[in-house]
Amino acid sequence: MLTKRQESILKLIVEHYIKLAKPISSNSICKKLKCSSATVRSEMAYLESVGLLEKMHTSSGRIPSEEGYRYYVDHLMELKKMNAEDMLKLQMIFRNQQLPLADCITKSLQIISEMTSYATIALGTSSHENLLKQIEAVPIDENHIVVIVITDRGHVEHKEMKFEGISLDDIKKTVSLINNLIIGTPIDEVSAKLEYEVKPIIGKYVVQHEQLYNAFYNVFSDFSTKNSDINIVGRTKFLEQPEFSNIEKIKDIFHKLDDTEVLREIKEDHDNNIKVFIGSENNIDSDVTVVKTKFSNGNEEGTLAIVGPKRMDYERVVSLLEFLKENIESDH
Repeated sequence: MLTKRQESILKLIVEHYIKLAKPISSNSICKKLKCSSATVRSEMAYLESVGLLEKMHTSSGRIPSEEGYRYYVDHLMELKKMNAEDMLKLQMIFRNQQLPLADCITKSLQIISEMTSYATIALGTSSHENLLKQIEAVPIDENHIVVIVITDRGHVEHKEMKFEGISLDDIKKTVSLINNLIIGTPIDEVSAKLEYEVKPIIGKYVVQHEQLYNAFYNVFSDFSTKNSDINIVGRTKFLEQPEFSNIEKIKDIFHKLDDTEVLREIKEDHDNNIKVFIGSENNIDSDVTVVKTKFSNGNEEGTLAIVGPKRMDYERVVSLLEFLKENIESDH
């Protein structure tokens, strides 16, 4: 365990490096802690010897090591109160009762990504666990209908479609056929079932079957994509961080963020608390930190994560995730 002075020095070094991506000078530490430069150098040497600091490759300055960040997160950081502007932006989303929960989460992730310049991820209940309950077709005029898709979890999507020269009777027959054959199918399997079970026989019942089949196939493909269990926002934010100027490093991180298996591992933990995975503790990159938490709201549950450099503003990120989790679980 460190002494109070050693902890104060480590905290100053971590927070300065988080803010500026540069090592703090020993003179600055001396002024803040009102102690001699010899004392500061001695304490910094000790912190380095126990693995909490490391020297930069390009200078003699010391910066936090992975263990240093871990010590800071576990013992030293103090959660920041969200500023009024940030809080208002997020609250406005959750106060809009017209927005489905999925849209609230997506918009919140976009705002948090802009606030922090980090990537944000939502991993929800898989579309394999959402079953098709019903589809309906509502005519608007002679050439337009609205298709409504409903899942067993109460999720509703609608899409307007335009048809020319197709009778309302043929549209009703197509809807009836789809409802009879694929109700109860997982959303991510509907397109395949349309292809192998509906397409071979629709021509027996519907005159303009090809145009209708293609239209409904596209509706379900879009619906399945929108209800994918992974939503990632702001991956290009890594390009704004000075430690990710290496093209090969960026390519590798982007590849990991495109790998659904890698991302799904983020939600394997069943702990509902906010967890911080620094460097080698996560499966994305040794220079990256993943902060995550689970949420549960009625029939919906999932995981929220913020991904950024090890030089992450941990205090702010944890506060944002706590605020987001609380609003998801209480307002919808």
